[in-house]
Amino acid sequence: MARYLITRLGQALIVVVLVTVIAFLILHLLPGGAARATLGKEATLEQLAAFNHEMGYDRPLIQQYGMYVQRLLQGDLGYSYQLNQSVLEAIEQRLPKTMVLSLLSTLLAVVLAIPLGVLQAVRRNRWPDYAITALSLLAYATPIFFLGLMMIIVFSQVWPILPPEAPQGFTVAEVLADPAGLVLPTATLAIVTIAVYARYVRSSMIDNLNENYVRTARSKGLSERRVVLRHTLRNGLFPVITLLGMYLPALFSGALVVESLFNFPGMGQLFWQAALKRDFPILLGVTVIISIATVVGALIADLLYATVDPRVRLRGSAT
Repeated sequence: MARYLITRLGQALIVVVLVTVIAFLILHLLPGGAARATLGKEATLEQLAAFNHEMGYDRPLIQQYGMYVQRLLQGDLGYSYQLNQSVLEAIEQRLPKTMVLSLLSTLLAVVLAIPLGVLQAVRRNRWPDYAITALSLLAYATPIFFLGLMMIIVFSQVWPILPPEAPQGFTVAEVLADPAGLVLPTATLAIVTIAVYARYVRSSMIDNLNENYVRTARSKGLSERRVVLRHTLRNGLFPVITLLGMYLPALFSGALVVESLFNFPGMGQLFWQAALKRDFPILLGVTVIISIATVVGALIADLLYATVDPRVRLRGSAT
């Protein structure tokens, strides 16, 4: 197991280094360079030269990359002249709110997807399986912005029981103080995730229901309920554990649309507004943070997988 964990940690470090290299290259491949992208089209050649000298962009490329990595290690993701604040400050203000929205939607998705997937596996090739599969495919195929619009129309216009706008609080506490405003964005972000997770749970449960240990449990006279919930479900959740870490990019892309649609002041809205304003420091800073978070999430998923899966422990002890 130790060798497995060391291998995964080494792979994670390599991916993080590649992320910094790609972000660094994108910064230097911007039209007109980083100086023109930051200062705008009206900047003079003298201003561009002064900016490049101040930021070290007139130095050799290898030296620039070393300076870029050093700034990243110090928490310096750059400065947004559009917002007149550092990129790190802008992210710190909005990241906790996006985390709240993502955690709520993920929790809702897991709570609903697991029983739906189990029901599909137990009742496979019957009408509950067909009905849930059809709804899952419909949810997965529907653009998330369309889902959000339909939620607003139905629950804010036709039946005005929920506000069409997300909470506008500056802090997490202020956002949580308006739970009604979180219902629609959380549900919209969770619908597609439910469809994906339910399909994974169904496939994994069907595979495990055909294993020998399940036949042995049934031959001992255990009830089907106990066989499914106590013996099969744990092994059937292994793919979902891995998926939780790997699904972070899709979750953020969904948050980008949902936050813009419901006017939620989080990371997704920050990224969208930065794209409209060509605020490249914000775009690159958010990209680096999300990429590193994805790597960390995948690493945590691997650690959890190694902890609960006896096959990994056996491979580690054998080596």
